[in-house]
Amino acid sequence: MSGLTLGLMSLSVVDLEVLIKAGQPQERKNAEKILPIVKNQHLLLCTLLIGNAMAMEALPIFLDALLPAWGAILISVTLILTFGEIIPQAVCSRYGLSIGAKLSIVVRFIVMVLFPLAYPISKLLDWILGEKHSALLRRAELKTLVDMHGNEAGKGGELTHDETTIITGALDLTQKTAKDAMTPISETFSLDINCKLDEYARTPWKTMGLIIRKGHSRVPIYSGNPTNIIGLILVKTLIRCRPEDETPIRDLTIRRIPRVPDLLPLYDIMNQFQKGHSHMAIVVKSKNDVNETSQKANSKPTMLGKGGRITWPLTYFL
Repeated sequence: MSGLTLGLMSLSVVDLEVLIKAGQPQERKNAEKILPIVKNQHLLLCTLLIGNAMAMEALPIFLDALLPAWGAILISVTLILTFGEIIPQAVCSRYGLSIGAKLSIVVRFIVMVLFPLAYPISKLLDWILGEKHSALLRRAELKTLVDMHGNEAGKGGELTHDETTIITGALDLTQKTAKDAMTPISETFSLDINCKLDEYARTPWKTMGLIIRKGHSRVPIYSGNPTNIIGLILVKTLIRCRPEDETPIRDLTIRRIPRVPDLLPLYDIMNQFQKGHSHMAIVVKSKNDVNETSQKANSKPTMLGKGGRITWPLTYFL
């Protein structure tokens, strides 16, 4: 009984559900047999403890009728300690799932026999402690568990470094905001709306060559001050432009960049990007409500400039 108590009670409902959905075929079968028994943990615990107590009390009483008192005590203690505690618990702690599945019918029978005694006690425990005890992990605990399952931890885990990095990074997205992932405007490559696609005044590189050298698919466009971002251009659209034509940037199609507040969670920003409206956003310090600003960011992208006119001037304060 003590072995079953340790083996079955160490298996949480969450562990069994995971094995049923993603375990090996034999593990799935074993978990399916045990899950109905383990669901009512207090009833199972009371049943096994009552049965174990009855067995331990019955043995010395039976031996007392056959042997002297000292002999009955010595033999009962030896048998109970060896075959009732140490060996069963050692075996069931290692093979609790398989042993519990094989003895599931026996456990069900014991539950039925001891139900009149065990049920009232289990309901009392439910009332005092609650029916269910959560076995789910918090976010930080789950990240630690993933790290421990990585092959770099040296504990036999199968997850590679890239897999653990991706999983822990995804868990961090909920707690991180746009401010944590943004690139400062001072480090951002951008172009003035008044410059031409030939030479860039601040560098010896020609503008087209500079864009190719940077390797970005989108380039922010500002007016006057680099912090005054008014939109962006798609680099792939420049395939029609020739450097010798010195095409002014203001004559290109300048697309709108959505604004997002600096405290907006990264998952919300990612959801906006997945809608296909934009792959770049401007992070702003806004006093407006986050929801209001988020709704503005969700609006459809608008062409800001075409043919030398800016149809939707926007000023961004970073």
